[in-house]
Amino acid sequence: MNILRNLNIVRGLKTSTNLQALAASRCQENVTSNRHKFLLSKPTLEENYLLDVKNIEKINENILRRKGVGDIFLVHDINNKLQDKSLDPETRKSLETQLHEEMRKIPNDTHPEVRNYGEDPIAVKFYNEEPSFKHKPLEFSEICKKLNLLRTDHLGNFSGHKTYYLMHDLVELEQALIRYTTKEILSHGFKLTSVPDILPAKVIQSCGMQTEGERNQVYKLIPSNLCLSGTSEMALAGYFAGTKLSRNEMPIKVAAVSRCFRAETSGLTEEKGIYRVHQFTKVEMFSVCHSSQSEAMLDEFKNIEINLFNKLGLHFKLLDMPPHELGAPAYRKYDIEAWMPGRKMWGEISSCSNCTDYQSRRLNIKVDDEFAHTVNGTACAVPRMLIALIETFQKEDGTIPIPKELRPYMKKDKISRQKILPELKLIKHAIK
Repeated sequence: MNILRNLNIVRGLKTSTNLQALAASRCQENVTSNRHKFLLSKPTLEENYLLDVKNIEKINENILRRKGVGDIFLVHDINNKLQDKSLDPETRKSLETQLHEEMRKIPNDTHPEVRNYGEDPIAVKFYNEEPSFKHKPLEFSEICKKLNLLRTDHLGNFSGHKTYYLMHDLVELEQALIRYTTKEILSHGFKLTSVPDILPAKVIQSCGMQTEGERNQVYKLIPSNLCLSGTSEMALAGYFAGTKLSRNEMPIKVAAVSRCFRAETSGLTEEKGIYRVHQFTKVEMFSVCHSSQSEAMLDEFKNIEINLFNKLGLHFKLLDMPPHELGAPAYRKYDIEAWMPGRKMWGEISSCSNCTDYQSRRLNIKVDDEFAHTVNGTACAVPRMLIALIETFQKEDGTIPIPKELRPYMKKDKISRQKILPELKLIKHAIK
């Protein structure tokens, strides 16, 4: 009360009741500001489950089914060595570190409905009719070359392999897609967030992507332990690291428009051009929710994606993915593939995953006293959306009608050839 009395004099407040209300308000502000104080702690893995010998076969079957990394037998071998009470402190510490590292590699469990899918995904539904043409449909890069919309040639010595410039109407189409997508997802209660593109390696690993080893998709910044983000899902998840949220706040839905960096490459003909590139723009959805909400949240993400692409008139299919396509974090994952007539192939344009508590255990994100569930989904991956749209709507005269939903953002209804030089017109004058 002495503190309250002194503050009351300084601020000229008339009653201690007013001051107490102010102090409570300030306290709440501090809680709010500190709640999102970035904090990376040691992952809290399911040790009781992983180290129970009765679960070894079940866990091993899941690892084999998912064709992922992780060795539950090695986990138990290390744990058995730790039971030796004669171990010197240095050896014990080394074994404990190794045990934790090997447990961290064990993938998430798999949804019961998905466990016996086999090698192929389940095609849940097809949307819109396959486009028909009066001419042989051209591939995206051929169309863009004719219309002077894209540059990919002779850039290796400039900014590396898989580099591209979007130009003219293709740039406008990119921005239209971003604006259309963000407007749609904001109407579903998402909060738009601008995220960093540079993240600690530990955050990326906690989200389920490896940063070490010869085969990984991550660009590392030397000599620091920082990396370029492969998707804003990682930054959005990292934002909540070390936080304890209230059940009445659930679910939290956030979204971001960001650049994504992937150190991946491919020599496959069908993946040429901008289909698989080292950097691209993506609109991502992300949710932190209670464990009882994540399955419904995955369905919501899936339905938002379907609605986005359906309104654009793309011919696409929804796939329920088999275990070996899930990656380490996902409990269940849906992919969406659009028909790309110029390439004569289905190409993935979106996916959404329920990661249950895989990421939250590694980032220490809690709802009340239990670990949260996280869900992520791609609302728009720009390069592949450009490919699908341009190849789907191409016309014999070389023009590309713009889907009705995107026209308000482009102020035109079709894309046509862009001339590098102004057209010269010859005018004949009558001789008198």
